[in-house]
Amino acid sequence: MKFISLFLAVFTMALSSEAQSQFQFETHKSKIVIPFKLINNLIFIPIKVNGIELNFLLDSGVEETILLSLDDKEEVRFFNIQKIKMRGLGNEASIEGLKSTNNLLSINGLTDKNHDLYIVLDQSFNFSSHVGIPVNGIIGFHFFKNHLVEINYDRKKIIVYQDGDKIRKKLTKKFTAVPITIERNKPYALANVFLESQSIPAKLLLDLGNSDAVWLFENREKGIEIPKKNFQDYLGKGFSGDINGSRARISRLKIAQFEFENPIIAFPDSSSIKSVSMVKERLGSIGGEIFKRFLVILDYPNQKMFLKKSSHYNAKFDYNMSGIELQNEGLQWVQETIPLQTILLNNNFASSGEKTASQFRYKFVLKPIYTISNIRKDSPAQLSGLQKGDIIISINNVSGYRYSLQDINALLKSEEGKWLNFEVERKSQLLKYKFQLKSML
Repeated sequence: MKFISLFLAVFTMALSSEAQSQFQFETHKSKIVIPFKLINNLIFIPIKVNGIELNFLLDSGVEETILLSLDDKEEVRFFNIQKIKMRGLGNEASIEGLKSTNNLLSINGLTDKNHDLYIVLDQSFNFSSHVGIPVNGIIGFHFFKNHLVEINYDRKKIIVYQDGDKIRKKLTKKFTAVPITIERNKPYALANVFLESQSIPAKLLLDLGNSDAVWLFENREKGIEIPKKNFQDYLGKGFSGDINGSRARISRLKIAQFEFENPIIAFPDSSSIKSVSMVKERLGSIGGEIFKRFLVILDYPNQKMFLKKSSHYNAKFDYNMSGIELQNEGLQWVQETIPLQTILLNNNFASSGEKTASQFRYKFVLKPIYTISNIRKDSPAQLSGLQKGDIIISINNVSGYRYSLQDINALLKSEEGKWLNFEVERKSQLLKYKFQLKSML
């Protein structure tokens, strides 16, 4: 799991929407700009649902809009509710949920007055703890289907355009057009994957909700087999349970005129995708680790994707070499000291005074608690003695709460040979472990 291919990697729902949902511009502006948060290659945007602001993952790999983690959002009202079942990636049974129609969604001047929502009732399916920020839902097809949508990873902005001559000229001059197809309300493109010396044409889902570079499904008939040099890994969590599989490098990936050498590919187990109804000829997915290397414009109405190299185009392909996955287990009160400056004046008040910082004020602030949520067998972290459930006290002598989850995950894939010192709490005991990051590929 490249940290968060985790939960969402490729959510798939066997549902169909009857409502004529459509985001429309509220004014005559030619474009609307939406800032986003980028965490481990995943995009998060704020959207108001029936007047209440919620935080959504933007995921082209889902058809319907999904809500979850609403414990602190009890004021949200829903309309026309009915019970349903949901099924997706994973190896367990379907889960129960609710469908609500005629909802009002709005974001920065884009409004949909007739939006269907699918509400997950099982609050254990909550990926806020794995991201480090509250996440209340996932939105996909209905955000993209009517407009040109630009995703600028460098500036962390989404721009939704009214179609017109100005934007079309920009696309013609500065971008490479890639044909896509929209099937079952999801986008697909053709790419070439190179396994050793063999070039294999592959139809891949364009999946913004997958933080990995590429997922491939084993298919011996097509020549897609896991390379001999690989390792077993926990890839993530879908609606129907955990997703396990293998990670390996392939020699090359080519999309249109763009080529990438030695990308890291995930191969989900067949048991993890058995409940997914695949479109014809699909062989995998392209995820955020590839998309972040471009300025991307998705044009669903005309079935095209436009690409332009970004500053991350030549970034190396790396992964979490420690073998541990962390999650935010909650919050703790931490005491912090703030120095106070006191001005000392002499008795005749003639001098300008003298400053001293010998006094302190204390305050308590809420800080995150991180725990090990998963640990890979025979990984450097496991071999050192770390275990699932350990509470992180410090990393390299820095208190765990001083890191964000993104900071920690950057550290865990920083460089082979790097030493990491972990202090953890286990059953009320403080324990220390040390290990080196080691590449399995």
